Amino acid sequence: MTSTPTLSQDELKTLVGQAALRYVVPGEIVGVGTGSTVNKFIDALAGIKNQVRGAVSSSTASTERLRALGIPVLDANAVESLSVYIDGADEIDAAGYMVKGGGAALTREKIVAALARRFVCIADESKLVQTLGAFPLPVEVIPMAAAQLARRFAALGGQATLRGGDGQPLVTDNGQHILDVRGLRITDPLGFEREVSQWPGVVTVGVFAQQKAGVCLLGTAQGVRTIEY
Repeated sequence: MTSTPTLSQDELKTLVGQAALRYVVPGEIVGVGTGSTVNKFIDALAGIKNQVRGAVSSSTASTERLRALGIPVLDANAVESLSVYIDGADEIDAAGYMVKGGGAALTREKIVAALARRFVCIADESKLVQTLGAFPLPVEVIPMAAAQLARRFAALGGQATLRGGDGQPLVTDNGQHILDVRGLRITDPLGFEREVSQWPGVVTVGVFAQQKAGVCLLGTAQGVRTIEY
């Protein structure tokens, strides 16, 4: 008996990137997120680029990739609404709540998601979790507030570290810094997002509960599993 070959994570990302094309509305503008899975969607979108008016992008990296493939990128301020926003997630739970921001684009991702009538999350099955928080929670912060915000997360049982490399903090597309918070169990994503968003110095917290997914296309060994919320 021959065994079914196991798909690599990269192959799963390609599958869900291609599957997301069915949510693209011909003649409209599509919201495009950020990350390695979204790159697969952008590559697939290039095959039908003549069917869309363009894209609104959540990061400089995605904008560059879209334009290199001949897909026009519009400023978010020039668009009143989007039929769909397609993006990945670092974690997604059974209700469609997500943790995002591993690629440091969480603020712009939330802005574009808020323009869209529907959020389609594309991910491989490793991202599906019972409770959010195992993945370090990204929080974009004003640099002068980083230390006091780290103390506030410590009071909740989290350990916040400044993202960076070579002794320098990472600087986002918005000119801010990122705290990655470990050790949290986020059992009430809506309440958590509301609370942390009010802390002075927080630009955006990487819990997407207000802008949750309406659909998740999950890459599995059996193919693409569609979950609707």
